[in-house]
Amino acid sequence: MTRLKHEDVVEIPTTLEDYDQQLIDKTGCSLKELAARAAGLQANIEVNQLQLKVAVIPMSCGQGIIEGFAESVTGIISYLGFKALTTKSGDAGGVAEAIQEGAEVLFMADDERFVAVNVRTGKVSDNGDATGRGYAVGLERMSNGLEGEKVLVIGAGPVGVGAAIALAGFRAEVGVYDIVSASSERLQENLRRLGYRVTIETDLNAALNHYQNIVDACPAENIILLEHITENTRIAAPGIPLGVQADGLKKVSTRLLHDPLHIGVGTMMFDVL
Repeated sequence: MTRLKHEDVVEIPTTLEDYDQQLIDKTGCSLKELAARAAGLQANIEVNQLQLKVAVIPMSCGQGIIEGFAESVTGIISYLGFKALTTKSGDAGGVAEAIQEGAEVLFMADDERFVAVNVRTGKVSDNGDATGRGYAVGLERMSNGLEGEKVLVIGAGPVGVGAAIALAGFRAEVGVYDIVSASSERLQENLRRLGYRVTIETDLNAALNHYQNIVDACPAENIILLEHITENTRIAAPGIPLGVQADGLKKVSTRLLHDPLHIGVGTMMFDVL
């Protein structure tokens, strides 16, 4: 998973209302509605499900704790209406503390995976897949449906795979580009097994001139240039850093979805209910 920085997450807890309003303006859905939809649920879930206690556990393994990360995840979960806390201890001590506090859902991230685990039911959600599905739903809502529409997925990692499967489920015509051709081929084969057809694109510049709907699921900067953006371009960009060139941001700003944690964390939470 892409490693976030302190500056990517520090303002999240204090800007959630503004973020939610912008999301509603762009997609017609609140974060709660979008995340629930991505998890295959209704936003008006039963009150007793909202009473689940959720613990976010700081993890020090690998490159260590990102200052503000756990608190921002806790803030998003709380904003969605759940009871959430950040454990005082990290790692194994944090897990023990969470269980002692009666937490039923645990959020944990290291350098390799970011997961939500429901210890009561055994349900597990991985951030990569959840983020991909969440952004696919966001693009579908921003476009008022994607049936028969061409959508380019840039990046064939876990986020790109999650997005591609969801987009295919919306009956979009999915194309995929990855700098590593074998990754595109694996994604194509995964979707073929599910009964979906995917077109592999080998020239990113040509593909960006051909597709109006884009999921940017790769960690490269300045790959979507001003020349690629039209008045009909819509971009769902879970990739960190944002791949849209600065000159193109103003032109696409009202048709661009991008955040460091919100949609992925929200979808993970609803996944494990």
